[in-house]
Amino acid sequence: MSTRLIAPSILAADFGNLQRDVEMVNNSEADWFHIDIMDGVFVPNISFGMPVLKAISKHAKKTIDVHLMIVNPDRYIKTFAELGANVLTVHYEACAHLHRTLQAIKAEGMHAGVALNPHTNVNLLEEVINDIDLVLVMSVNPGFGGQKFIENTYSKVKKLAKLIKKKGASTLIEIDGGVTTENAKALAEAGADVLVAGSFVFKSENQPETIKLLKQAAN
Repeated sequence: MSTRLIAPSILAADFGNLQRDVEMVNNSEADWFHIDIMDGVFVPNISFGMPVLKAISKHAKKTIDVHLMIVNPDRYIKTFAELGANVLTVHYEACAHLHRTLQAIKAEGMHAGVALNPHTNVNLLEEVINDIDLVLVMSVNPGFGGQKFIENTYSKVKKLAKLIKKKGASTLIEIDGGVTTENAKALAEAGADVLVAGSFVFKSENQPETIKLLKQAAN
């Protein structure tokens, strides 16, 4: 089994010291930068726009994992590629033609991810799982940081891991929401490959140490 990856969520960083926090992630044991883009329509919140992502990617020295919580994501695929996204994740619930969206993301040289809201069944991905590089399982309701972890996530991850294996796909499973050192091991054992952690990392006293402990817990 390959090493589980840790992706600190920049949404929880200190926006007044964004470069400092980006450098902290660069110098830590974290693997990816997780960046949430919200439009206030698909989710009830608004987050970074393009200029902030551009500023982050200028300093980031690790994989940039962009999670789009927006309606009509197809309009911006090319833009996100130009802004430096390495992984671009769209919501299943926001895509009428998911297969076409995935192809468009890959055509721009990015890895294609699909996010599932807590109520969305993993079996809905059965027909496209071989075209997906990463499935992001939302373990809280999307839109706000610091929420409580949804316990049903473990069985959902196991079910998804089973589907990936059955189809012979090489899709990674990413978990976003309420991830801590308390549940990292159980998530990894259920089949998670990438753990996103926001408040847990950025609100801690010693952020690099917290990332290190998360990585140890997951592996």
